[in-house]
Amino acid sequence: MITTTAPDGSSVRAYDEGQGPVILFLHGGMDEGASWMRVAARLRSRFRVLRLHRRQYRLDLKTGEVCTMAEELEHVRALVKLIDEPMLIVGHSSGAVLALEALVALPEAFAGAVLYEPPCVIGPPLGGEALTRAQVAMTAGNPGRAMAIFLRDIVRAPAWVAWMSGASVPLIPRMGRLAPHQLDDCAAIDEVGLRLDAYARIDVPVVLLGGERSPAHLGERLDALEHAMPNTQRVRLRRQGHAANNLAPARVAEVIARLGDKVLRKRSQ
Repeated sequence: MITTTAPDGSSVRAYDEGQGPVILFLHGGMDEGASWMRVAARLRSRFRVLRLHRRQYRLDLKTGEVCTMAEELEHVRALVKLIDEPMLIVGHSSGAVLALEALVALPEAFAGAVLYEPPCVIGPPLGGEALTRAQVAMTAGNPGRAMAIFLRDIVRAPAWVAWMSGASVPLIPRMGRLAPHQLDDCAAIDEVGLRLDAYARIDVPVVLLGGERSPAHLGERLDALEHAMPNTQRVRLRRQGHAANNLAPARVAEVIARLGDKVLRKRSQ
């Protein structure tokens, strides 16, 4: 584990494995970094792999206020300052929205990026009215219903998947702890809003990674990014959805390593 301090005094933590050029991972929702362990294990023999425990999901830092994307960005900034060398940034889901914001705010810090289905705003808000309903259910003490609404109406997972996942929330303490912060995460993305014009200024090589079986709206968001950004490559994982980091880690690691070899090892020569 590597630690540092953000400008506001909050602690920054990242899992730190391997040696070599640096890859920074920003995990998605309902996670604390563990979902990228299998990918990291396939990269750490060639790269130094950092998996940030995102501020949004740091229960020890929760104050009752919603954590904004700008506050999360300060943790990325602190880690960038500590490492002090160009990195490859990899973001998944909401973590990929944070990666986009980091690429805009810290253009000199990153040599390239892999963005795995960021649910960035491309028109109407991501959560909107459905997020309001989910928040009402959460406030009423029904986290299972809140997550079922989130998964069905925002993620757009099949209704049976949303129902089963929602039913499991009260039964699994870890999911119950993280569920309110998944809604905060969605609210933070809506607060960022439509940023395609800003993302168009990102000129480092970017791989836009998607799954063949992912919800259609995630592909539409990748389409919008591909149209807006000047230096992208689209990679589609056959027979995979939004969780290939767990279900096909070798394939995901291969995509990341290929870009890492291109943009990081070239700099070290």
